[in-house]
Amino acid sequence: MRVISGKCKGRHLQAVPGMSTRPTTDKVKEAIFNMIGPYFSGGVGLDLFGGSGGLGIEALSRGLDLVIFVDYDAKAVKTIKKNVVACGLQDQAEIYRNDAERALKAIVKRGLCFHVIFLDPPYKEQKLPSLLSFIDAHHLLEKDGVIVAEHAAEIHLPEQVGGLYKWKQETYGITAVSIYRYTDEEKGE
Repeated sequence: MRVISGKCKGRHLQAVPGMSTRPTTDKVKEAIFNMIGPYFSGGVGLDLFGGSGGLGIEALSRGLDLVIFVDYDAKAVKTIKKNVVACGLQDQAEIYRNDAERALKAIVKRGLCFHVIFLDPPYKEQKLPSLLSFIDAHHLLEKDGVIVAEHAAEIHLPEQVGGLYKWKQETYGITAVSIYRYTDEEKGE
């Protein structure tokens, strides 16, 4: 695993030890950023199932100002911290050990809103529809922001969740990526 583009291009990232975390492949990561970027002019991101931190670090490398990383696994949190330091991004990262639902509730209390939200939960524990619903209900996504949901290819996510609609979907082998954003009406256009 490596950072593909931006200011940290070429930096190698450590994987989370063990078999509990499935890293996003470089091919899928590059495809994701070609769909949503490929670069950003600032903004705040949320990497809710951080794993090794690869998606959030890539987003920082490509121009986000800050990324909040969350993972429940202690080994994953330790790996994210190592990777963030190795890329010199510690001033642009907040890293928390927490489960997704509790983390989102804490984010609501802080009044945060994100330009990019990465949702890459374990494939066996699909919580994506309820997470999308919570994000929409609590206005955690900026009006022109995107949610990147990575899931098993055989999982079919809803076309619309509240004001969010599935803007793009691509499949890469056993992995699918669904991109959600607000409808033009929701954005006020």
